[in-house]
Amino acid sequence: MSEAIHDRKWEHLRVSMSGAIVEVALSRPDARNALNGVLMGELTEIARLLRRRTDVHVVILAGGEHNFSAGADLGFLQERGTRQTVLETRESIMLGPDLCRAWEEIEAVTIVAVEGYCIGGACALAVACDFRIMGEGSYMRLPEVPLGINMSWNSIPRITNLVGPSRAKRFVMIGEPASAETCLAWGMADEVTPKGSALEVSRGWAAKLAALPPLPVRMTKEAVNAQANANHYATSFMDRDQYLLTVRTQDFHEGRNAFLEKRPPTFKGD
Repeated sequence: MSEAIHDRKWEHLRVSMSGAIVEVALSRPDARNALNGVLMGELTEIARLLRRRTDVHVVILAGGEHNFSAGADLGFLQERGTRQTVLETRESIMLGPDLCRAWEEIEAVTIVAVEGYCIGGACALAVACDFRIMGEGSYMRLPEVPLGINMSWNSIPRITNLVGPSRAKRFVMIGEPASAETCLAWGMADEVTPKGSALEVSRGWAAKLAALPPLPVRMTKEAVNAQANANHYATSFMDRDQYLLTVRTQDFHEGRNAFLEKRPPTFKGD
């Protein structure tokens, strides 16, 4: 492993390398691996360090043993919003999209091992990678729309590429959990494994991929992504401004308060 990665003191990541395979594990267990500014920054940094590493053929991204991640840290988002101008907030909102883009741009094959819940921003990160292995009982969920905000992080085109327009609308709008089996049937997961074995199965996938000739593998990934993502930016560049709009609505405050108070929300379109 290069000095830049080997000597780096990661606060919320565990990083290891075996042969041509790198494993990156989220490590913020006290906060359910919620994505705060530090964790998002570290995930972006490691992805950029790995982006063109010719000695790395596969990168595995894993969460905790029982759960992947609870998504964006609501405490961090609320604190950020109270001490920034709109212009500063608009800039800081790019943390999520930049994170997903950094992982999408890694030239090596990327595999996500999911156990338990994978929610919101964590789901956006997972669909930015190449393959997703999910343990039985795990699920993906996007709670944003039911909370009164849009789904951002430039993730809707990626989701639509995987599951198609109708299922993408259903998954994003309704905000209900999509089980591992549903994700597999829809094309959002590539294999469902016995509970607790997603990481081990991901390692098996990684070993198979790492044994292939790396040049045509990278060329194939680049070609497929170029086709799939051709209109990606054109269809999602406004989602951070949509977020800035929705978080200033009464419906957002109603959705957030109803969630915290464990009651059904009443939305009015305000």
